Amino acid sequence: MGGPKAMDVLRQASPTIGVGVLSADLMSLGSELALLEEAGVVVAHVDVMDGCFAPTMTAGPPLLKAMKTPLLKDAHLMIEEPLEKIGDYVAAGADIITVHVESTRHIHRALQRLGQTENANDPARGIVRGIGLNPGTPVAAIEPMLDEVEMIVLLAVNPGWGGQEFIPATVDRAAEAKEMIGGSGREMLLCVDGGITRDNIAEVAGSGADLIVTGSAVFDGKSPADNARFMLEACRSARGG
Repeated sequence: MGGPKAMDVLRQASPTIGVGVLSADLMSLGSELALLEEAGVVVAHVDVMDGCFAPTMTAGPPLLKAMKTPLLKDAHLMIEEPLEKIGDYVAAGADIITVHVESTRHIHRALQRLGQTENANDPARGIVRGIGLNPGTPVAAIEPMLDEVEMIVLLAVNPGWGGQEFIPATVDRAAEAKEMIGGSGREMLLCVDGGITRDNIAEVAGSGADLIVTGSAVFDGKSPADNARFMLEACRSARGG
């Protein structure tokens, strides 16, 4: 018998954080992931950049496959033309895969392809499909894709590197996205990614974000587990949890 669906895990944990592992000590990634699990984190987030869609290059399927963890593996594909590459991330064990509306002319086809795949970890778990938006793209651009996704992902920084400052307009964009979700009649989650710190996470959670991605604020060279607990508590307090 299979385990819980990835979507159910996210829904039950919401509001929660996803932690960007590229900010961790990659030579000690196993122990870093164990610290996150101990702190109550349920999502390990990997920023995938190809040097084309985003100006830097980061990780790919081998890193996802190497992550031995019960945490949900979240692959954020900031890459050009993801359609033919989706299968590699599925095979590597991704539980959540986000593709960007700006990344291809055929984003609907990419989402459909993703919807036809089975989770390599456990077919019963399913794969959460995310649609990503850069800060300069109108939220309305994703409306035609709402029937093909389980999560909307708003970037609060321009893709490229960690440590950038949060773009304040993201809070209003989150409200717009939540209204769109409400009007769709479908159960979807909202994710906000980028520029998340101890100082603004409560505001972002209060805007309605279900999943908030943070990296450098957790792996700041001090105590990742304590930082993660702080961020989780800030999320829950902001939503009355």
